[in-house]
Amino acid sequence: MNNQRLVILLLLIAYIFSPTLFTWIINPEGAWFRPYIIWALVIVIAYAVQNRKKRPHDL
Repeated sequence: MNNQRLVILLLLIAYIFSPTLFTWIINPEGAWFRPYIIWALVIVIAYAVQNRKKRPHDL
């Protein structure tokens, strides 16, 4: 149940800030690596969530 609350909260935050984030990413005066920062964050968060769920007997 606790993981569901976290996912819902993250989705709500992503939904609220998505217009601002999208504008920040596609800004022509911005750095070329901005979209990669977002993808790197997504990968790091997914990795952290997966490793947190592992138990010693799952190895």
